[in-house]
Order: sequence, then structure tokens, then C-alpha cells
Amino acid sequence: MATATTTDQTAESVPVDTDEDNLTAVLLDPDTIVRDKFNAREHDTEPDADLINSVKAVGVQDPVSVRPRQDGTYGAFKGWRRTQAAQIANATAEAEGHAKRQIKAYVRADLVGRDAWTQFLSLIENHQRQGMSPKDTLKAAELSLIGMDEVEQKKAARALGLKRGTGKRLGRAQQLDDATLRRASAGGMDLEQIAQLAEVEDVPRAQDRLLKALARDEAEEGGGRGHWDQELALLKAEQDDRTARKEAIAALEKADIPLLATRLAYGEKDTAHPLSELTTPLGRPLDEDNHKGCPGHSARLDDDNQPVWYCADPAEYGHKVRPKPKPTKTAEDEEKAAERARTTTCNRAWKAAAGPRKEFVTRLVRSSKALPEDAWRFALGVLLDLPPFYGKWAQRQEAEDVASFLGVKLPESPFERVRLSDLVTLSKARTAHVLFAHVAAAFERDMREPKGWNDARMQVRFLWEDPTPQQAAYLLLLEKLGQDDKGSYRLSEVEEQAVAPHRGDEADGEPAA
Repeated sequence: MATATTTDQTAESVPVDTDEDNLTAVLLDPDTIVRDKFNAREHDTEPDADLINSVKAVGVQDPVSVRPRQDGTYGAFKGWRRTQAAQIANATAEAEGHAKRQIKAYVRADLVGRDAWTQFLSLIENHQRQGMSPKDTLKAAELSLIGMDEVEQKKAARALGLKRGTGKRLGRAQQLDDATLRRASAGGMDLEQIAQLAEVEDVPRAQDRLLKALARDEAEEGGGRGHWDQELALLKAEQDDRTARKEAIAALEKADIPLLATRLAYGEKDTAHPLSELTTPLGRPLDEDNHKGCPGHSARLDDDNQPVWYCADPAEYGHKVRPKPKPTKTAEDEEKAAERARTTTCNRAWKAAAGPRKEFVTRLVRSSKALPEDAWRFALGVLLDLPPFYGKWAQRQEAEDVASFLGVKLPESPFERVRLSDLVTLSKARTAHVLFAHVAAAFERDMREPKGWNDARMQVRFLWEDPTPQQAAYLLLLEKLGQDDKGSYRLSEVEEQAVAPHRGDEADGEPAA
């Protein structure tokens, strides 16, 4: 058995992230090497014919990486396929009377007992080489991150391009079928994006929509993930809506209340009527409470997944339908129905867009870089001009969004009152970041609900078609900051619709706030 020509290195004396470029490779007998059980590759572990022929001809050129084992052998966590090819080549050479070749190896004694980090290093090696399956990659990433301490997790996640906490979601990503994983990988999704796909996979056409968003990001100058983030937010909103509907249906089933079909077969008559249209034989209005005992008590769900109470067959159960002229469906009715559907869709999209927007603001104000000049000038303009919405927000003394942007933890008890200024780290270099977080929190509170009030017209307005000039300026600012940051943030379609009439206001000299 060949021995290392360098001084033995122990786990205690060598840091876990030792750079192998600074180590000296030693010669080992390939037969003394076995597969390390924390090798990330579990599928396609056998060497192919091309690799075997190459090793027979010129040997293994790149050193493999191994860990010493208690029985005197070595566990290969990088280069196991090359090692097997060397073993096969030596067996052939011995049979033909030729000399056996040894194999170059980095002996990583510093990794003895460090299974999670070993698996992570194996993952990096194999992921960079062709042929490792997406499922192996996901499994190895999850298992290695679970076994690491917080410092190692942070370093490993950064190397894999993962956000904090993504490791916990990789387990679910492994439940994706092989065809979905292969398509996601071939479409350019990284580990982070595959984990996000797994979260919304139950939404129809989720993968198609995310792949299109990814392609749009890659096609635009600067790259970034702006379109991906917006599409993911929409998918999560739709998923929440589907979940709310399932919960509403489950609640009706638990109460033994039938859910009426909204679409009937051709020729089938809908005998059901909402209780708001019915009375008792004596003319008393019907509602949920006084109709519960009726065998026809049932419900349909509205756009917000709230039950609307019905009687399945008023004529059979002795109810009267309130007299009213039979409506004739007109083109105007169809237009109103289409407008209601559009309003529901736009309202949902507006709420979903707040997620990527807040994430971008969080990245801005927590960044170690100087806050862009456009951002701090905008914040100063708001603070100096004090638009009414900002004053109203300040009077409410809401600190949650500001604390969230800056990464400050507020007391859990509502009775424990603290000043935000005592919790935020204040310094000259961070002043602009804190002020922008404060102003952004006011805007986010002002834009939280899609429905607002137009003071000039004295009527309800929807922000996605009629934002205030200040709200439009805020969205346009974030758009520019995202473009300047290599496309890391882009407006959603519904936000684009909202700001379209306001584009060019800055050029015309209109103040931002």
C-alpha cells in the first residue's frame, strides 16, 4: 500500500475548507480505495467505456480526493468513477503481464468525521461534471446542509447559490418526478429555482410559466431574476387562493353542507337560488340561521372563497322566490362580468407584487454598499415635503415593515414597547439606508390594498389603474434601481400597467413625492 509523502493532517489541525491546490497529491494503489458513503453521486456511478479506455491509455490525470478509513483503506468522495476505471485498467494490465499503475490522490485527513462537509465537497465536484442526475444533486445538497453547523451552512449555501433557508426546501424538491427535474435542469434552473418550483408545482402550468420567466430574464440585458421573482409571486398567490378554496370546501364538508356545482351539464336546469332572493311562505326573508334546517341548505363559493348560502330547490322545500323581472342577459352584463373577473385578477396580482418589491427593498437597505443616490434623494424628498400619506402612516407608529426591512427583531409581546431607534444600529454610513427603509415602509403600507380613494373625484379607485403620483414615482424608482442592479428587480405586469401613464414625469420636472 502506498503511503502519503506529506505530513499527516488531522481534523483538528487543518481547517475544513482546505484548498486542495495547496496540498501535495500522493500515489495510492487504486485497489486500496473504496467509495466513500458520503459521495454525492448515487446514480451513474460506473465508469463508461470512453473513461476506461482513456485511463488504460494514459492513466488518471487529475488527482482524486479520499479520506482515510479505520481499516487502512481510503474512501473516495471525489473521483470514484476514475478510481474504478483505474482498478479495471490495472486488472487488465495484470492479466496481460503489464505493470499496474498507481493513482494520484489528495488524502484529506482533515475531513475525517466531517461527513456533511465531505458530502458538500463531493456535490460541488460532481455537479460541475457532466452526468450527475438532478435528484442526486438535490439529495446531496439537502443532506450535507442538514449536517453542517451554521457557519458551514452559510459558506456552503453561498457556494451553491442558495438563499438562507433553501436547504430545508430541497427535500421537497426531491419529490419532483425525474422528467420535471430533467426539464427544469435543462431549462437552466439552479438549485434555488428548482426548490422554488417544488413549492408551487401543484399550480397548473407552473413549470412552463417559470421557464418562460427565466428565459425572459436571460434574454434581457443585465440578466437578474426580476421576471422570475414576479412570476413566482403570482404562482404563490394563485396557490394561496387554491388552498383557501380547499379549506373552504373542507369546512363545508365538515358541516355537512353541500357545495353546489357552478357549471351544469348541457340541458340541466339550475334550480338553486341564493337565500337573498328567497322568503318563507309568509314573506319572511331567509338567511343562514333560519335556513339551516332546510334539506336544501347549500352553498357556492364567491371569488374570495367565502360561502354564499343557497337553497338547492326552493319550490320543493316550500320557499318563495322574491318577485322580480326576469333579467335579460345583455352585452353590457357580459362586459360587467368580464370587468369583475379582471378586477379579481388584477387585485390578486397587485397583492402578489408586494412580495418581490419588499424583498428588493430589503436587499437595498441591508446591503453593505452605499445606497444609490437616486434612492436617498427620493427619501429626502419625501421627508422634506411630508405628503399626507406619510404623515398618516407616521402617526400610526407602525414599526413592523421598517424592522423587517432592516432585519431588526421586535418584541413578541404587544405590551412590551420599545423605540425602534434603540434597536436599529445607527451609523453615519448607514443613515441613508435607514431613512429609505422608513420611507419605503410608508409607501408599502399606503399601497398594501389594491383599492384606494380618489380625493379629486370623490370615488373609489384601484391602484393598478390609478395610483397617486407619489406611488407611481416610488414604483418607477424601484424599477430604475433594479435595472441599475443588473436586472435584480423588475416591475410586475400589473405594476407596469399602473405606472404607464406616469412615465416621463421625471423628465417633465414633476416632483417625485
